[in-house]
Amino acid sequence: MTETTVRTTAPAPPSTAVLDDAHTGDIRGALGTIRHDDTAPRRGLPAKLKTLLAIAGPGLIVMVGDNDAGAFTTYGQAGQNYGTHLLWTLLLLVPVLYVNQEMVLRLGAVTGVGHARLILERFGKFWGAFSVIDLFLLNALTLVTEFIGITLAAGYLGLPKVGAVLLAAAVIIASAFTGSFRRFERIAIALCAASLLLVPLYFLVHPSTGQMAHDFVVPHLPDGPGGPSAVLLLIIGIVGTTVAPWQLFFQQSYVIDKRITPRFMGYEKADLWIGIAIVVLGAAALMGCTAAAFAGTAGAGAFTDTAGIAHGLAAHAGKLAGVLFAIALLDASIIGAFAVSLSTAYAIGDVFGIRHSLHRGVGGAKGFYAVYAGLVAAAATIVLLPGAPLGLLTEGVQTLAGVLLPSASVFLLLLCNDRAVLGPWVNGPRTNAFTAAVVGVLVTLSVILTAAVLFPDIDAGSILTLMAGCGAAGVLALGYAELRRRRKGWARGGRPVDRTGRDDWRMPPLERLPRPVLSTGHKIGLTALRTYLLLAMVLVVVKLVEVALAQ
Repeated sequence: MTETTVRTTAPAPPSTAVLDDAHTGDIRGALGTIRHDDTAPRRGLPAKLKTLLAIAGPGLIVMVGDNDAGAFTTYGQAGQNYGTHLLWTLLLLVPVLYVNQEMVLRLGAVTGVGHARLILERFGKFWGAFSVIDLFLLNALTLVTEFIGITLAAGYLGLPKVGAVLLAAAVIIASAFTGSFRRFERIAIALCAASLLLVPLYFLVHPSTGQMAHDFVVPHLPDGPGGPSAVLLLIIGIVGTTVAPWQLFFQQSYVIDKRITPRFMGYEKADLWIGIAIVVLGAAALMGCTAAAFAGTAGAGAFTDTAGIAHGLAAHAGKLAGVLFAIALLDASIIGAFAVSLSTAYAIGDVFGIRHSLHRGVGGAKGFYAVYAGLVAAAATIVLLPGAPLGLLTEGVQTLAGVLLPSASVFLLLLCNDRAVLGPWVNGPRTNAFTAAVVGVLVTLSVILTAAVLFPDIDAGSILTLMAGCGAAGVLALGYAELRRRRKGWARGGRPVDRTGRDDWRMPPLERLPRPVLSTGHKIGLTALRTYLLLAMVLVVVKLVEVALAQ
């Protein structure tokens, strides 16, 4: 990999809220370096490409990490059971992925403070504790599914389960323990490049390009095993695995750890778009290959696990296709484990004031590395336990991710409207309108998913009734907001935002910020949402435990 360096001199930046001094200094990315005092304008394509290479990483890793073991399972199930008829869901998720991740990268570059710490400081210990506890539990379970993916891939390749798990855990831990941000990112980007194995797999299996193009842009609810309700629940699973809560915490903290500032926002957005393109194309390839491999066979509509997909691909397109799929699954599981573990270690470091940076060696950030290694070791141990309900754990992770996602999105939206935090970088009216609509959809999907877990025999009519009820509640909420706006005499678009000088604006230290004041409506809404999510999470966990005991 080549390294590029761009240099110039400029005055030192003003004091900011960056909490760890390791988060300031030169940007030392996998593919280039940008000096801390570099403010030179990028003129000409070569200079811009060199800068993009140095900045690239956060958006790419978070997106490719999203195509992890759970994603392979979900997309594979969609392809095996319903062909390519659910490809359109990926197209609808593109703007959701971009808007969510653009908001957190903006928060990271402008504030220099991690997502968990911002929630804690701006909404109080109660909400901060809930957010971190949610993230920790969900990430721990998600990490287990990554190791499940490793065991399935290793089993297909004929590798011993114990040896594969221990070796993967050692690689995941050692890659972060180098004490060098650049070395970690180079390893992560190399693994991201390995995800392109799905390209030759696509050409080996050769699904119908015309049919895929049609299904990518034309929504359709197909018939299949379980009826319409099963299709709707799988769509929710696709949403949950594609827009995961850990992504928000990872992206913001990783942007900070890479020392990216607002001056490079455009390049970071380009990095994010590259990651989104790769994740959508990879998901589409997985769905299309699986659909082609099982079409017209006894396995169509009878999904079991990703090992079954590998065997189906081998039967359809030869042994090489099965091997490529298994290697891609192994690679995806390791990338996912990197990102999820790091997301949790960053969040714990943020909340408890522990030094947390890949720029520090183990001796300089013992707590940070202990959390990271402890999570990986615990997940590997659980997977190796005899009789562990691995299938149920995978199902539970997808369910809990879908249930908890609205909470993360609500706090993200509130933070991106906090003028003390983002100043000239706060959301505009269109971003707020789109994100509010997304939150409404996520809450609806969360309610449906919770109902489906509690009542496994729920039919399509009941699901549509729940959707209608949530829609009615959303309309009432919008009506209340509009009535309140008119009574207060507020402008429809809110106060205008002065964007001048924003490239050099960064959030002041946290202790200098005025305390946020939540309106009564916001307090009621947050309390109602948290009460529902807490109740739903408890009920889902209880149900999963009952199923595990019954087995």
